Amino acid sequence: MIKLDVGNVLLKPSHRKQLMGWLKRPLRMGDRLGDSVISISMHRTGRSVEIKADVANRRGSAGFRSRKNDWHYAARDVVQMLAHYLHDLSLQPTIA
Repeated sequence: MIKLDVGNVLLKPSHRKQLMGWLKRPLRMGDRLGDSVISISMHRTGRSVEIKADVANRRGSAGFRSRKNDWHYAARDVVQMLAHYLHDLSLQPTIA
């Protein structure tokens, strides 16, 4: 599940669709791990945009953040960090 809080960042509907498209892979990987919740918050300060993402699932939780001048670059960084984290988590053996 994805929770998106855009804060004071103005996103057009096409930008929301683009962001959700980028999040498809991390969302699928999170679903495979079980009960994953990805919370994304965006905040603009001056000319820069800060994006924070928190992911929580059965195996643990983690937080990521990126601050860039454009929301595209910050979102891309956060999505890549999420995908890498969830991929690494899926490769670790489960302790039963």
